[in-house]
Amino acid sequence: MGSLEGGFEGGSQGGSGAAGSAFPSEANCTICPHRCRLEPGKTGVCGVRSVQDGKVTSQNYGLSSGLALDPIEKKPLACFKPGSCILSYGSFGCNMRCPFCQNASISTASAAKPVSSSSISPEALVGKALSLRARGNIGIALTYNEPLIAWEYLMDCAARAREAGLVMAIVTNGYACKETWEETLPWLDAANIDLKSFSEEGYRSLGAPGGLETVKHSIASAYEAGIHVEVTTLVVPGFSDDEEAFKEQCLWLAALCPEIPLHITRFFPCHKMLDRPPTPLKTLKRFQEIAGEYLERVFVGNV
Repeated sequence: MGSLEGGFEGGSQGGSGAAGSAFPSEANCTICPHRCRLEPGKTGVCGVRSVQDGKVTSQNYGLSSGLALDPIEKKPLACFKPGSCILSYGSFGCNMRCPFCQNASISTASAAKPVSSSSISPEALVGKALSLRARGNIGIALTYNEPLIAWEYLMDCAARAREAGLVMAIVTNGYACKETWEETLPWLDAANIDLKSFSEEGYRSLGAPGGLETVKHSIASAYEAGIHVEVTTLVVPGFSDDEEAFKEQCLWLAALCPEIPLHITRFFPCHKMLDRPPTPLKTLKRFQEIAGEYLERVFVGNV
């Protein structure tokens, strides 16, 4: 991760958020398919969303675990304004439980055990992004952990970024309720969406029931809405390295649009999969060959 000079500008925690919705003291969160039943003082699966004063909101609003000016290709967004940079913001928490998570220190953190108390408001984040234009910055990316669980912050930042003429990008697992996702899309310019497995069984093992169809909808609807979409598949030995399933994935993407960029990423032992070997290079090469039969833009990363 790159670094920025200077500290954070002050911001508000848990802010008013243009996207907050009024609920009774106990309510269902509608951000993702878990639809957690929330009570005051308790959080959902993601560890950060709760109901307070009759409103479901995120408790990590503006709390940053990382802020860096990154090459756009690092997101990865290889085909969206290549050669530019983007101000990347991350927080903590996640609505999935991937044993191979490469950012587990922040994805497994929660409002009860946050990894950061540094706060930056949407106005301050946009101000920082504007100050970095001379260094090639084109906008803001919410990344590092799952951005949709801090939906209020995402929407507030997106509205202010658009007013300032900045692009808005997210790196997401795509595990979102249709209504929430479709309300978000008009405010996005680009998205990299993880397609972690091409089987429902695989997604269930990640704590995301119905995940395959949900993520397929997220990818397809983003593309149909005119968002620049790129897809990433981490090839994990014994989990997502089945050639036939991967071929089906490539056929599905190609039917949507053969020009959608696909990133095939190498796994290294981490989190709860320290006993797994790194993805063999021959597997990555084979997957690249398969993808190349159906898709026009295929990238291999993390090698």
